[in-house]
Amino acid sequence: MPPAFGDPGPLLLLLAALVANGAIGSIGPLMARLPAGPGTLMARLAADLDRRLNRLERGDTTRLARGALVVMVVVLGAAFLGELIHWTGQRVPYGWALEALSLLACLRVGEPWRRIQAVRRALAHRGLEAARTEVQPLTRRAADNLDDHGVVRAAVEAAAKHLNQGVIAPAFWYILLGLPGVLLWTAVDALDETIGLRTPRYEHFGMTAARLHDALNFLPARLAGGLIALSAAFLGSAAPLAALRTMIRDARYHRSLNAGWPEAAMAGALGLALGGPYQDGAMTVREVWIGQGRARATVADIGRALALHAVTCLVLAGLIGALMLALASL
Repeated sequence: MPPAFGDPGPLLLLLAALVANGAIGSIGPLMARLPAGPGTLMARLAADLDRRLNRLERGDTTRLARGALVVMVVVLGAAFLGELIHWTGQRVPYGWALEALSLLACLRVGEPWRRIQAVRRALAHRGLEAARTEVQPLTRRAADNLDDHGVVRAAVEAAAKHLNQGVIAPAFWYILLGLPGVLLWTAVDALDETIGLRTPRYEHFGMTAARLHDALNFLPARLAGGLIALSAAFLGSAAPLAALRTMIRDARYHRSLNAGWPEAAMAGALGLALGGPYQDGAMTVREVWIGQGRARATVADIGRALALHAVTCLVLAGLIGALMLALASL
């Protein structure tokens, strides 16, 4: 872009988008008035294609092929849209603002923080049933069977997950591939949340979405765990070395290829045991414990997880700023 157009550069755009998304996402009434973001729109498209194409009477191979087709259409469409926005932004005065808005819409900094805060307030002031209602959208577990400690653990796990998938992964792919990269990640993340589930309905139809999500999140998840451990050094109530040890020791025991890294770092930093067995209806799902701390987590632990979430976002912003200065000095 010509200098007269005032192009701030991708790193400054990313830094500004992180700050703005954190501020906007923390204001509930404002979020309710904003249009749906790219991730929500892509999830709706995936859900519609799921209803049309994922017919249970079809064979496993057919459903696998149809699921792969859905992934290809949504992901390539998202990447093409990102490239189109970037191409347009390079050719019109101050077109970088369009890219900045697109990037802002793909990040999830403040909004998950606000929702986890709502779980804390519900458990502290309105009781267990209210807290279960608040935490259900944040977890794939059946919240109806969670006790107080289970609700807290689910909220802390959500803080680690959203740090990884809503902040660090999109920032990673934006730095690496620009706007097409962050929209591609947003599409894959939405597909994984919609059809990449470990259920009989999606065992074949959602396999491509789940595997692609694992591949694209491989490096960001490990980076997220490392950043959480680093950020724990700036929080008096957290333990950075324990975060690092727990991540190295326990991340591989998580049922997910990637989710264990930020979750184990969070568990170690806060002195908690996350995961573990839980009830899903009449069935007991026996997941391993991540971390060797307290399983009897309390409301205060949600506050500590939110503080670590905020500090990690600040550390990420600081690293982006340092990278900007380093590149400017070359």
